Amino acid sequence: MIEILNPTELARAKEAGALVADILQTLKYRSTVGANLLDLDRWAQAMIAEAGAQSCYVDYEPSFGRGPFGHYICTAVNDAVLHGLPRDYTLADGDLLTLDLAVSKRGVAADSAISFIVGGSKPPEGVAMISATERALSAGIAAARPGARIGDISHAIGSVLGEAGYPINTEFGGHGIGSTMHQDPHIPNTGRPGRGYKLRPGLLLALEPWVMADTAELITDADGWTLRSATGCRTAHSEHTIAITNDGAEILTLPTRTDA
Repeated sequence: MIEILNPTELARAKEAGALVADILQTLKYRSTVGANLLDLDRWAQAMIAEAGAQSCYVDYEPSFGRGPFGHYICTAVNDAVLHGLPRDYTLADGDLLTLDLAVSKRGVAADSAISFIVGGSKPPEGVAMISATERALSAGIAAARPGARIGDISHAIGSVLGEAGYPINTEFGGHGIGSTMHQDPHIPNTGRPGRGYKLRPGLLLALEPWVMADTAELITDADGWTLRSATGCRTAHSEHTIAITNDGAEILTLPTRTDA
């Protein structure tokens, strides 16, 4: 299913996007050395409820997970990259943490992910990997304009990741979003320009470049959800929800504040 949102629905999408971004910023501020992933999940649950929104994750039960997910945020640490099931883990200095959050508010969903390094240690390889996903995300957003095609976005993202030297997995990538979290079209993180669905104003997309340092192969954790790098290498993931407008792409998941 591909949805084209009307102006009223787009206004709701902006509201959901701002909420997602602000919750992620608050959780990033609280992700200090000694914080527990289960606490982050509880804080996410409380903030979603306080805003009168609904989690897109807690009851999510797709074919690729041992569902329902049962938690409110994805927390992926170090070699984990996608669908990180919160667990009893205490964050340590230098951990590379990805927080991925999707919520629905007034019938429209938004989805975003951020990666960052916990504490004062800043391993150069982790910093470089996070930067590559952020640059790839910016390139994909720049390619998202009316009349362009999904392949143009995929090519822009893949060019940045490839030039940075990272293998690219195409099993999981970006996606359409609207009244539900995951919709068509699928947006691989590499592709051929000029191919695929033509972008139209009112289309919402979640773009999410993610990489693993030295492999494109994923393995599934014993929890049935968390996807990890097959080699145990570190990973990074960046995501925004955007709306296609007459003038290009509008990012909906930018925080409205920078403090906690």
